[in-house]
Amino acid sequence: MAITYSFNFKSYIFPLLLVLLSTHSSATSTSITNRFTQCLNNQADPAFPISEQLYTPGLSSFPSVLQAYIRNLRFIESTTPKPILIITALHPSHIQAAVLCAKTHRLLMKTRSGGHDYEGLSYVTNSNQPFFVVDMFNLRSINVSIKHETAWVQAGATLGEVYYRIAEKSNSHAFPAGVCPTVGVGGHISGGGYGNLMRKYGLTVDNVVDAHLIDVNGKLLNRKSMGEDLFWAITGGGGVSFGVVVAYKIKLVRVPTTVTVFNVQRTSEQNLSTIAHRWIRVADKLDNNLFLRMTFNVINNSNGEKTILGLFPTLYLGNSTALVTLLNKDFPELGVQISDCTEMSWIESVLFYTNFSIGTPTTALLSRTPQTLNPFKIKSDYVKNPISKKGFESIFEKMKELENQMLGFSPYGGRMSKISEFAKPFPHRSGNIAKIQYVVNWDELGVEAANRYLNFTRVMYDYMTPFVSKNPREAFLNYRDLDIGFNGHGKNAYVEGMVYGHKYFKEMNYKRLTMVKTRVDPTNFFRNEQSIPTLSF
Repeated sequence: MAITYSFNFKSYIFPLLLVLLSTHSSATSTSITNRFTQCLNNQADPAFPISEQLYTPGLSSFPSVLQAYIRNLRFIESTTPKPILIITALHPSHIQAAVLCAKTHRLLMKTRSGGHDYEGLSYVTNSNQPFFVVDMFNLRSINVSIKHETAWVQAGATLGEVYYRIAEKSNSHAFPAGVCPTVGVGGHISGGGYGNLMRKYGLTVDNVVDAHLIDVNGKLLNRKSMGEDLFWAITGGGGVSFGVVVAYKIKLVRVPTTVTVFNVQRTSEQNLSTIAHRWIRVADKLDNNLFLRMTFNVINNSNGEKTILGLFPTLYLGNSTALVTLLNKDFPELGVQISDCTEMSWIESVLFYTNFSIGTPTTALLSRTPQTLNPFKIKSDYVKNPISKKGFESIFEKMKELENQMLGFSPYGGRMSKISEFAKPFPHRSGNIAKIQYVVNWDELGVEAANRYLNFTRVMYDYMTPFVSKNPREAFLNYRDLDIGFNGHGKNAYVEGMVYGHKYFKEMNYKRLTMVKTRVDPTNFFRNEQSIPTLSF
């Protein structure tokens, strides 16, 4: 009897092909990394060896170095693209070598200061191109001069470190930047960072007087040698489109030795919609010394029913008596009393605003460990016309329909209204009542959970369309949001860039940014999914 054998060609050859492709891909990646590493060692200044600062995926320390500054846990999945190398630069010459070698080997370069890019673009790419990360956390020196009321701050320093070093030397000086102490200086300043002193002194970039930048040719430039156009671009247009910012020289501002804070709470049952409506009518017109934020969260009341909790965290550059008098006159609906207020130093108010308990030592600002870490999605909007009481009531109902919704309103006006929208790439000045920050946090890891909560964020954002700016629907660069535009950097790069560029910078500033980009980086070496493209000819 003859015996026949069946042979399934597909079941044999396809798995084999996948193994061969995987092996080839791995070998190719290793080969690229080896050549790149060799180039770095050859290019580096012998006085500052680079070899000990190189981390490849084969090293046991690689995962911890990569994850140390991942601040959004959406991007720690096994499916998240990983760099072929991390360079923990100790000296500007390491960055110069990285730029020159990356150009030679056609590698995509990512620069990470504090890791707070909300879409992870400082350490993740959505392209298939091999990439590496220049990690700036070792470049963190801060040199404060109270005599000249300035400070040179390297890009890898955190805001908390900057505030602490200023307060070490003066209790009457500050810097107008963000409230999160673990945020890196490089990304925060270059994107037009803001904080509680915004209405008094403007943005971070309104108080920057010089910078050190490594350009596409590996040259270290200052404001004079880079020229005013490039300096303008890296003070609000996102430094990563133009080079690597090594340091900024910031202008310190003066604050009273005693300031006042409070954080009163009101719920829907306490006429929150009436209070919110009044806030949106007066917040941008209040005294410039007052920064009164408004945030909304969904909570359960005593009956187990969903309700909205409103928080009103506030900084006033003055004493509590003056603050209560001011609010009783201009915002009596909030009902603030002297007992709600606490007087303290400015540096203590930084801790208060970051939800540290009163009395926490200021050394807490030196910690690089975030108070919380979880997956999240953030979006932004600008409010140009008051929202009615009924409008707020409908917003509250929508928040309760969805999950984990938080909306934060930051007041504009004051100094922000006095600065031209063309002074810096950041254009959101006069005519804006407030900026909205949409936040959705969640605990579950995994793509399925992420997609679910991302959808909640997008539904809330869509619902807010009637209440916010239009044509364009403006957005804040430092609240990076890939939903509003994505650039593949192909032949339509300029047009693709317009989609998000007009929202972040508006039309004229976007056009100027692309002109600067075309001049200083004509081959578009410095790029990411929302970077400034070169002009199309």
